[in-house]
Amino acid sequence: MTSNLRHFLLLLIAALALAGCAGNEEPVSEVENITEAYNKAKESIRGGNYRRGIQIFEAIQAYYPFSELARQIQLELMHAYYKSGAQEQAIEAADTFMRENPIDPRVDYALYIRGLAYYEETPGMLERWFRKDVTMRPPKDVDLAYSSLRQLVERFPASQYAPDAEKRIVAIKNRLADYENHVADYYLRRGAYVAALNRAKASLEQFNGATGNARSLEIMAAAYDELGMVELAADTRRVLATNFPGES
Repeated sequence: MTSNLRHFLLLLIAALALAGCAGNEEPVSEVENITEAYNKAKESIRGGNYRRGIQIFEAIQAYYPFSELARQIQLELMHAYYKSGAQEQAIEAADTFMRENPIDPRVDYALYIRGLAYYEETPGMLERWFRKDVTMRPPKDVDLAYSSLRQLVERFPASQYAPDAEKRIVAIKNRLADYENHVADYYLRRGAYVAALNRAKASLEQFNGATGNARSLEIMAAAYDELGMVELAADTRRVLATNFPGES
């Protein structure tokens, strides 16, 4: 593959050199042609021609694998992969960049793209699973999206990507809390009251501040009732009434 990419880049450079020499007697240097190829890839990405842009970026990267340009192209590629829907490749590119450049200030962008790529898989899948077997664990991708975005806001609080990451963290937290509550409801309906109680508690503790916290308390109170723990049920309802007056 690398050989094919190098061949593609050489052909592209030759074409750009011919275009540059037309009407100009001065020869065009390889550096200038690489810059032009880079700009052509950027232009393709901006125009929505991700396949073409990715092809050029990959070719330049294969030709100059250890240069500063290659590091910049890693960032360009992870963005292009993400925008084109190639989430696995975006994640792989982000992981590679962070592994090879752990102290690079642009790691915040790699974390951001990594989180976004995992986040893309979050919405529909959980909803489909709710209609099937709610005892299934949530997909690993959801936790990885949450982890990547949290790393971003904790390590790079001043990053330009932090505000959007924080919004997505809230959305993911709400979804995960809802998932845990759906599982707790599943156990409650089937008479597995200890399991329901533990799952609702876990949701409340792990995702404190989520929109599903009130439902977690409701499930806990109901489970305590069924287990004959009247005082704990009453205490839980008092907490619910205090913190979520409209829900009790």
